[in-house]
Amino acid sequence: MDDDNKAGSSKARRAPLTENPNDAISRKLQALYSSLEQEAIPDRFLDLLEKLDEVEQASGAGTGEVSPNTRR
Repeated sequence: MDDDNKAGSSKARRAPLTENPNDAISRKLQALYSSLEQEAIPDRFLDLLEKLDEVEQASGAGTGEVSPNTRR
């Protein structure tokens, strides 16, 4: 009897892997992030960013100055 034909042989029962699981995960993540890049930025978030810019400019943060309350 051939070793490959034995019932207990893992070689006879195991199907060859056609693809690395990491490749499939990578493709799915790339598709997800690509779709996210195409989405518009919500107005609410843009408003918050604008307010942050205004506060930074008013405090001198936009000029490269360090506020006394800023820790490094």
